[in-house]
Amino acid sequence: MKLKTNIICIAIVSIIMCACNQNPKSKKHMQTAKQVTAKDILGNPNYLAISYGGYRKKSRDSQPTLEELKDDMKLLSAMGVKVLRTYNVQLPHASNILKAITELKEDDDNFEMYVMLGAWIDCLNAWTDQPIDHDVESPNNTAEIERVVALANQYPDVVKVLAVGNEAMVKWAESYYVQPSVILKWVTYLQELKENGKLPKDIWITSSDDFASWGGGEEQYHVEDLEKLIKAVDYISMHSYPYHNSHYNPEFWGVPEAENDLSDIDKIDAAIKRAIQFSKRQYDSVTNYMKSIGVNKPIHIGETGWATVSKGFYGPNGSKATDEYKQGLYYKLMREWTNSAGISCFYFEAFNEQWKDAQHPNGSENHFGLFTIDGKAKYPIWDLVDTNVFDGLTRNGNPISKTYNGDKAALMKDVLVPPALNEIMANR
Repeated sequence: MKLKTNIICIAIVSIIMCACNQNPKSKKHMQTAKQVTAKDILGNPNYLAISYGGYRKKSRDSQPTLEELKDDMKLLSAMGVKVLRTYNVQLPHASNILKAITELKEDDDNFEMYVMLGAWIDCLNAWTDQPIDHDVESPNNTAEIERVVALANQYPDVVKVLAVGNEAMVKWAESYYVQPSVILKWVTYLQELKENGKLPKDIWITSSDDFASWGGGEEQYHVEDLEKLIKAVDYISMHSYPYHNSHYNPEFWGVPEAENDLSDIDKIDAAIKRAIQFSKRQYDSVTNYMKSIGVNKPIHIGETGWATVSKGFYGPNGSKATDEYKQGLYYKLMREWTNSAGISCFYFEAFNEQWKDAQHPNGSENHFGLFTIDGKAKYPIWDLVDTNVFDGLTRNGNPISKTYNGDKAALMKDVLVPPALNEIMANR
């Protein structure tokens, strides 16, 4: 009887081992979950990062379908993107992205995509007609953090970073910003969950905010709670937008007198190169502040981007920063800098989204994508269309084509030269 039992046990073990050996997909997923961590991904140029929203309509009440999300994931994967950033878990969007990625991985052993999952953080009465209190946090924050934790535990092979808040400390976010103590509270809470085995041990915790909020700006941000926060996060995720600063801090943007004799295209190229230097200075300012308080941690770029349409501050009647040519050059140079420097850059953003400024179709916030909503590739990625990486892929049922029908001469007709620096300074 004992011999018979042993034979049965050996047979069962053999069947299990055989099944595992014959299912390389399961084996690979197990290995991926163990081997690929935030530390491996962030700063690795083989894991390009991007900010992603899949909304097609003018309201987030219309959620993208699972199949639409899968179509987007395939397009981004074809570009070499392997890390996405999301912003909140109040709506089904983020959880559906995680589900879409998981199903794609199950269908294709070679599919690889990870997520920096964001928790939206507000102050009391944010986005309401009630008096806003920036010193008290919204009661909704607790549930948001709970949802993030649940998703991180449900999808540990996909979620590699948790971000507490998006531009939630910067003072110009007047509709909702909180004090650093609120972000610190939740970062500390998540770190404690990780230490106690209630979150994956290799997940990284951060907050994603404007460079100024991380100490790179005015003295008003240099507070004790920020120092504690920098010590509490696993890395700093900072934002840098030369595009917006072409209006608000335009000294770097205007054509200096020494360049007056350059051709128009050379003036434009030089302005974009100065924009990259502007971002580098902001990055260095955060680095210097961090080191001044005795900390040395990775710093990555959680957002930067360039819009292609604007009728406002950045358009023909403003800084003249807006068009696809400038976006293309900025994207190219930003990727070159960050890849070579070992900095992850969550470029903003993958696709145009029209809900961001639904009442103004030509508002710049609707036009930061590298793709249009209907699946046209903008100038920064025309070369990927030429190399056929999108063959067989679609968005909204449309095969991927180029904006301007690929006619660069037509595109360049919409490209404006930045104003002269002395003109900018005279009008300030």
